[in-house]
This record gives sequence, structure tokens and C-alpha cells, in this order.
Amino acid sequence: MMSRSTDYLPIPTCHSQHAHQQHRRRYWLSAALLMLCAAIVTPPGQTALPTAVAGQKLPSLAPMLERVMPGVVNVSTVTRTEITDHPLLRDPFFRRFFDIPGQPRERESQSLGSGVVIDGERGIIATNHHVVHGADEIRLTLHDGRRVDARLIGSDPETDIAVLQAEADDLPPVPLADSDVLKVGDFVVAIGSPFGLAQTVTSGIVSALGRTGLGIEGYESFIQTDASINPGNSGGPLVNLNGELVGINTAILAPGGGNVGIGFAIPTNMARAVIEQILEHGTVRRGLFGAAAQDLTPELAEALGTDETRGAVISNVESGSAAERAGLKPGDLVLALDGKPVSSSADLRTRIGLLRAGSELRLSVLRQGRRLTLTGEVEDPFADFVHGEELHPQLEGALLGERIRVSMHGRRRVVQVGPLRPGSPAWLAGLREGDLLLGANGYEVGSLDTLGRALQAGIDRLRVVRDGQLLLLARR
Repeated sequence: MMSRSTDYLPIPTCHSQHAHQQHRRRYWLSAALLMLCAAIVTPPGQTALPTAVAGQKLPSLAPMLERVMPGVVNVSTVTRTEITDHPLLRDPFFRRFFDIPGQPRERESQSLGSGVVIDGERGIIATNHHVVHGADEIRLTLHDGRRVDARLIGSDPETDIAVLQAEADDLPPVPLADSDVLKVGDFVVAIGSPFGLAQTVTSGIVSALGRTGLGIEGYESFIQTDASINPGNSGGPLVNLNGELVGINTAILAPGGGNVGIGFAIPTNMARAVIEQILEHGTVRRGLFGAAAQDLTPELAEALGTDETRGAVISNVESGSAAERAGLKPGDLVLALDGKPVSSSADLRTRIGLLRAGSELRLSVLRQGRRLTLTGEVEDPFADFVHGEELHPQLEGALLGERIRVSMHGRRRVVQVGPLRPGSPAWLAGLREGDLLLGANGYEVGSLDTLGRALQAGIDRLRVVRDGQLLLLARR
């Protein structure tokens, strides 16, 4: 049997009619008193909201955000690419017959991201490498609405950090915090321009620390947060409740294309190490240690006779490397680096990769049940390279050195291009880090001396090997 659902007042069952009526009178009297109090306290047409609890004002992020948000900028870029024509349109007779202009056509693409002011006096701004990669123009929109141009000082794709310099010198910086003191559960705030909506603020907590193995960057140790991060937040700050920078937002896990509560930020300490090198050299000059490692598994732990559950097991040590000179051996279990515990092989790789070339390090290892402390130095792979301007002014901004190239045709000495500064004369000549110079202006190049002699009249054309492909670079 169906019955209509009806709302009733919650009147308890009583054993007498008198008690029943008395309870009803008390109920309605209490309800009337509550309605009267609400009418007295709340003005007509407004909803009562508490402004204080136990005499204390309710907490608000507004004062902190008023200090931080002027140090957050919107980053917009313009990238121009030449449109590839149909092969028929490349025929000069066809173009002349149909009066088609001979100038190459270009397509412009734009992207949006965010940035955070690191040094206000010099206009130094940190953002993500993927935000400005390949950009021909970079423009910033400041908190006060001003639009200024910016130039790229340098970037590091391995950590997804880029450093810009704005054409403004009165920007309020965001103070940097020690990201190593962060703990899971700490409150954080993300600021940026998701979907182009500038100065958007979202809040959450630190969900996890030291996230690796995501395949996003070459060196990973992310802060995971549930503060909403969306496309356009990239490069923006993740701050603590003191308004200090703890991370730079860089990626999200987005199966449906939007935020699902899993975002990632580059810790400030990692970003700081990269930014300092970019400001000094225009690029990041990583050292070499010469050891390979793998994660400690239960099977490996049993084979090594240890109860340890975290660490990195050394699987290979290169002959003549800094690792070999430090006394490291295959089978060693690395437990700590410079006094801080090592959680995995990715953790060890990332932390060594962030050390400057020539830096000293201290490893705590377990070998056959004995704990040892090994000291070593990260090698500078470009210690014997020279500055390009020593050979020719058009090579300024690049480090150049001699290397032996092994190919199917045998061994030969070539000139290798080391780190170079974006926007420098060497960069504008078309050179990129890792290029092998085989020839210049029609002359074979086998040493720095022969390169210098070949460039006496300037750079006309260069023959290089890049990623296994032979390229001819012509002067623009």
C-alpha cells in the first residue's frame, strides 16, 4: 500500500494526553523564541554570518594575499613558425605565373602561463620552461595591469625552470621559504592564471612530498597538492600561509583535461639551485659522478643482508669516474647524501644532478653489513672548455671544447658545443648544446685552433652533427 510522504513535527510518544500537550507547548514556545532572536539580530533581507568565534575573529587569507599577489605575473608568449607550402607552390615558375608572393608565410601561436617575482630590483621572474620554450616574444601582465616585455635569461628543460627579466624594476618579490621543512598536511595556496583568469587563488594542503617517477621532467622531486591547479597555472607560485614561496606549479594529473585534485609543484630549494646557475651562467652546468643506481627492493635487501627498506643500490661505477675515486663500489647501499636520507635511486640521481660542477659530497653507505662514509667531488665535464668569444665574437655565449667522436668511419677529433646562453651570438648562429662541429666555412674542423682559423672572416656556414643528424647552419 502506497502512502504520501508528509513532514511531521518530531513529537515524542508520551504515556498521558496531558504530558503530550505540555510537550507540544514547550516545543512551540522554544521555536518562537528562536525566531524572535533571529529577527532581532539579523537585519531584514540579510543572512546571519558569524564574524567571530569565542571572541576571536575568523581567520582569513586576505591579508597574506594582499602582500603576495603583486609578485605574481601573467606570462603570455608568441611563437612564429613558417608554414610549409605544397610542393607545387615551391616552384618559382608556378608562383610567378599565378602572381603568388614569394615571401614565406608564418603562423603565430600563443600560450598563457604564470610567473613569480624572485628579485624585484632586477625584475627577475621565475616560471616554467614549457611556458616560454621556443617563444619569439614574451610579455608580462603585472598585478596593477601594466604590460611589459621580458627577455629569457635561460631555462632548464630537465627541471622545467626558466628565468625571465622584465623591463621593470619596481616589482614586489615573493620571499622564498625552505621547502625542506614542508610536511604532508601543511596548508598551501596556489596563485596563477588558470584558463587565462589572472590572479586566481586556490587553496589546499600538501598531499605528498618527493614524488618521482612521473616522467614529467628529467629530475623529479615534486610537491603534490590538492590545491586546484589548471592549465595556465604553470609557473605560478605555491605559497604557505606566511606568504612564502614553497614551490612553482608545473603539472597536473588530469584524465579529463581539468583539475582532479592532484597537482605538482617544483620545490623551492630545487628551483633556487637551478635559478642561481641560470643567473650566473645563462644555463645549468651539471656535474658528472659516474655511478648508476637502482631502487632497493625486498629481494635486494635480503640478498644484501639488511633490514633497510629505503635507499639506492649502486649497480655500476664507471672506470676513472669521480664515483670510483670516492671509493664507491657496485652493491653499495646508499642511505644518505650530505646527511639527508636517500629514499630511492631517483632521489639520489636528482640530488646529485642539482649539485654544481665541482661540488663536494658525502655519502653514507652500507657495505657487507658495515656503515661507511665516503667523500667525493662532482666532476665538471666542461672544465677544459673555452669561451667562444676567445675564438670569434660571433661565438660569444658558448663553451667549446675538443672531443673524440667515434663513428662507423673511425675516430676523429671534433669541437663540441657545451652550455650556451639563449639569445647570445652563438645561439643566434644556430648552435645548440651538444652539437659537434665538423666544419666551418668549407674547412674541416678538428680542433679549436682550426675552428678559429676557419672563422677569421666571420661565420658563413657551419656543418654540425646534432642528435645523430648532419646539419648545415647558414648565417641569417
